[in-house]
Amino acid sequence: MPFQYKKVLVIGATSGIGEALASRFVKEGSYVIVVGRRKEKLEKFVHEHGKDKSSAVPFDITELEKIPNFVTNITKTHTDLDCVMINSGIQRGFDFSKPETVDLKVVQEEFTTNYLSYLALTNAFLPFLKSKKEKAAIMYTTSGLALVPLVRCANYCASKAALHHYILCLREQLRDSNVKIVELFPPAVQTELHDEKHQPDIKNGSSIGMPLAEFTNEAYEGLAAGKEEVAVQQAEKWYENFEPQRQELFHNMINMMGKTRSGK
Repeated sequence: MPFQYKKVLVIGATSGIGEALASRFVKEGSYVIVVGRRKEKLEKFVHEHGKDKSSAVPFDITELEKIPNFVTNITKTHTDLDCVMINSGIQRGFDFSKPETVDLKVVQEEFTTNYLSYLALTNAFLPFLKSKKEKAAIMYTTSGLALVPLVRCANYCASKAALHHYILCLREQLRDSNVKIVELFPPAVQTELHDEKHQPDIKNGSSIGMPLAEFTNEAYEGLAAGKEEVAVQQAEKWYENFEPQRQELFHNMINMMGKTRSGK
């Protein structure tokens, strides 16, 4: 199934889910701009897929003050950009019951990567995307852990839950615009997110979860079908168990607040 967006920017595409989906987008006929911190990984992607189908821009999204210039350069170079996918993420384990073991700088880095950078990127890209005559989209990778937290990585779960709530509200605020807001909920997937290098308490982390190729196929099918929310495997089970009811309460609140403002 061809992807409906013709030029896609994938942020966080040096490995794992981002790289795999970027490759799938190219395969399905889209031109893809890959972004990440590791220049050699980005260059490898372009070499494998061809300069006629892809390009690369090294960038560290945690440098929030540089995001406006980064976005300006992207949108001036690629005026036909119609889809931005923000996929960057890191996961760290913390035992908050032992404060002496918690490095607050690492906590801040994780939250900035997984949440604040997404907000800053959205703020910077929205004026450009909203100005387009055709349909556009911003796609966000959150996690099944945005719905059901895991004790060992509480800050990661909190950052993804915060992003999920932000996405719900942003989608409603943009409901009458040309910009579609899409959320992808992965389960645990076999990527370097769980590498022992970053999480020493996890052994053989790259073998944890769903095979990447299998995940990519299921995720792509949902994205290409135009769904606003795409939850895969275990994340889908959690989502279906309670998220529709919670979002019904969310929309009830929207309606109630709307009636309050109108005086009805």
